[in-house]
Amino acid sequence: ADGRGRRPARDRVSAVQATIASYDADQGGTLVLDDGITMDYAADAVVASPVRHLRPGQRVIVELSDGPDAKVRALRIH
Repeated sequence: ADGRGRRPARDRVSAVQATIASYDADQGGTLVLDDGITMDYAADAVVASPVRHLRPGQRVIVELSDGPDAKVRALRIH
């Protein structure tokens, strides 16, 4: 925390909704955010989640790191 009860910016996470476009258990895959932006995610994002299997078309909640180079940190079932 920064003394005001907030975490440093590098630790902040945003959650958005998306649809799985592709999934590979070893490599990760691609998802489409509700605003139409396509993002890749690493297999680590699935490992960091309670999710164990994904399928194309599945709705998920995506935890993104904040900042200009946002990365998918974890996925949750929608």
